[in-house]
Amino acid sequence: MKILQRYFAVSILQAVAFVLVAFLALQAFMDLTGELPSVGKNGYAIQYAFLYVVVQLPGHVYEVMPLAALIGTIYTMAQFAATSEFTIMRASSMTTGMVAWMLAKIGVILVIITFIFGELIAPRTAPIAEKIKLSARGAAISSEFRSGLWTKDIVKSEGMTGTPIGSRFFNVREVKPDGTLIGVKLYEFDTSFRLRSITLAKSGTFQGNNKWLLNDVTENLFSNPQLLKPGAEANLENNFAQESSTIETRHSATKDLLSEITPKILAVAGSDPERMSANELAVYTRHLQENKQETERFKIAFWKKLFDPLAIFVLMALALPFGYLHTRSGGVSLKIFIGIMIGVSFLLVNTLFSHLGVLSTWPAPLTAAAPSLLFLLLALWALWWVERH
Repeated sequence: MKILQRYFAVSILQAVAFVLVAFLALQAFMDLTGELPSVGKNGYAIQYAFLYVVVQLPGHVYEVMPLAALIGTIYTMAQFAATSEFTIMRASSMTTGMVAWMLAKIGVILVIITFIFGELIAPRTAPIAEKIKLSARGAAISSEFRSGLWTKDIVKSEGMTGTPIGSRFFNVREVKPDGTLIGVKLYEFDTSFRLRSITLAKSGTFQGNNKWLLNDVTENLFSNPQLLKPGAEANLENNFAQESSTIETRHSATKDLLSEITPKILAVAGSDPERMSANELAVYTRHLQENKQETERFKIAFWKKLFDPLAIFVLMALALPFGYLHTRSGGVSLKIFIGIMIGVSFLLVNTLFSHLGVLSTWPAPLTAAAPSLLFLLLALWALWWVERH
């Protein structure tokens, strides 16, 4: 049994590695093709484009590993069937359960590799890739909005502690690759959502411990002396009215700002959830929940980060029935083509459920696990069918 396990492991891992390299080469070619129109503009040389594509590869390993595991396992099982090796193994008392257990142990290796790339390597190389591109172009991080990045935090009575006394909307026009903020605007409201101040700063740098240093600051303070009188709050006809009778403007060279907004939160605020690590998704989702903002999309992305690598077990189970199909059922190339179609179908269904989960507000764990469960049922049906026939 140990000899068979080693034989299966070497054959499948070699095939998966070959398929993975082929997919990565194809993905790198497409990424480079997408970068070529920008080469030669704003100092973006071809060497920066190549470096940007190479640094992005660890993220692609996480994305294509399940598909590579499926096709590599199908190729190995089809080869065993074509040379009658699998038939001889079955005649030597090897059961379907034994084969499934061997594939599962090989799958553990692939799942661990996928988690390492997805949670340890890719989250560190992705920001480096963006910095390479932005530094070469002399550009800055921004969002799809013309006004830049937007986020929100809670204003507390003692800085980072104490009772909430209002909320603050944080707007940044640009975030430089070194983390410097350009064009900072802060809109601060009280607990009744009345605007209390607008702060404009030319730039801002993070000092650590939730502290920002704003430069060239202009503050516009809105106040109503009537609200300072006892019982005045209850006498307002409309508690949400601005009711500002005085505006005070202050100018200062620098100002310290305490905020739960950090460079990490600003970085993920403009990122695609699919490219964030599970840890980043958990931190940002908690921040959104504390500020009563929509979190469904990020919850689904978080659970997908946990379930997608485990889909390797499901896809390898789908490959197992191909070992029972003899050469007359189709050559190796036909079986690989079928495997590619199954893999593409899985990716499409996975993406479809992600969008349906957001639109229909399905539970995030169920939305993330549903595609794998559906294809697991398909794998069990396929095994039942080949054993019957």
